Amino acid sequence: MLPYRDDNPAILTPFVTLGVIALNVAAWVLVQGAGVEPALARSVCELGLIPGELLHLLPIGASVPVGEGISCTLGTANTWYTPLTSMFLHGSWGHILGNMWFFWVFGNNVEDAMGHSRFLAFYLLCGLAAAGAQVLAAPDSAIPMVGASGAISGIMGAYIMLYPRVRVHMITLLVIFPFTFTLPAYLLLGYWFLLQILGGSLAPGDSGGVAFWAHTGGFLAGALLIRLFQKPELMVRHQMLRMSE
Repeated sequence: MLPYRDDNPAILTPFVTLGVIALNVAAWVLVQGAGVEPALARSVCELGLIPGELLHLLPIGASVPVGEGISCTLGTANTWYTPLTSMFLHGSWGHILGNMWFFWVFGNNVEDAMGHSRFLAFYLLCGLAAAGAQVLAAPDSAIPMVGASGAISGIMGAYIMLYPRVRVHMITLLVIFPFTFTLPAYLLLGYWFLLQILGGSLAPGDSGGVAFWAHTGGFLAGALLIRLFQKPELMVRHQMLRMSE
């Protein structure tokens, strides 16, 4: 299932949403070599978040494999900045395309609710909260974490609080034929959130692959912080626009 649009008109040009997408794409192409080695592995080693390295729980000089014949050597640089830089890195074309697609579908209306500067701060805080949740889940993990999905989970948490009944249009494959349908945001995003909790409960925190607890932490941060960041006057304008359509 893939959301492709929502019945939620925008009142602001989503400058920050577009800018964050552009930064992620630029990092993917210019820093990560669009997924080509050795640039991809080097970026993950140098700018990805490794919980055990960040907390100094792993031995300096330990080697962590990140690709075929490629490994990270831990403790060779200061890593305090990696919770932030890891938010703009990805592991594959599918990873970045999926993340940016979800961000575009849900991000513009959350930006609508708080304005540009607040939205940028909100996005970064959700990403840091997501990173913190994953570190708490596996503090001695040697597996690098990269991706914008934790911050985007915060956007989804905010969206479900702001627009729970907005219809989201979905597309899926039924055998070989595309099939479209709509779901209210609370049902779609609530189901997604439950999947993250279930995945995190069943999979060890340091098992690699999907960072379920980062998604969970980001989603909860977004749902809790939205009331502090939203601007009532923008919400009134948004509601008036929806009623006029």
